[in-house]
Amino acid sequence: MPMYKKSLLVLLVLVLAALGGTVYGLRGADEGETLDAGTATEQAAPEIVVYVTGAVNKPGVVTLTQGARIADAVEACGGLLPTADSAKLNMAKELGDGQQVRVPEKAGQAAGAAAATKGAGTQGTAAGAADGGLVNINTADAQQLDALPGVGPAMAQRIIEYREQNGGFQQPEDLKKIKGIGEAKYSKLKDKICI
Repeated sequence: MPMYKKSLLVLLVLVLAALGGTVYGLRGADEGETLDAGTATEQAAPEIVVYVTGAVNKPGVVTLTQGARIADAVEACGGLLPTADSAKLNMAKELGDGQQVRVPEKAGQAAGAAAATKGAGTQGTAAGAADGGLVNINTADAQQLDALPGVGPAMAQRIIEYREQNGGFQQPEDLKKIKGIGEAKYSKLKDKICI
């Protein structure tokens, strides 16, 4: 065999070996990427826990995926009640872990809903105001609590936070557990409040 044919044959074998190695390397890289992508999708998305109260069907603690919005939390609680005032709530706001969402009620509709439940054996509070003009400290909003003697906006907020964290007041005297309400202030309030 002439020398140039041997050289050509060696060159051809080298080119085929390089080409085969390249194809094998690319194929192995594709398989590695597929494997990595498969394990990434198996990892669970981070979760957050949110407490939803107010005018929702099933208030309580819900677990959502990170990046969830207030609308997702409300939906997880069975949706809004007909008395909910969703205009006062930014449903697109992103939630953080441990956050509390309070869905307010419309003032006019809350009174109608309370009147409807009065015959069903409840106390019949209309947005926090009971029969006889007493303020129900378990259902009153911040504005109604603020109207009580000696209760300002900050204390009204503390009252709301206490009842949401502790499931409401069991008796009117529990109001003294709020920071800033002592015996003297309670004596001014006791004839104007109810449970």
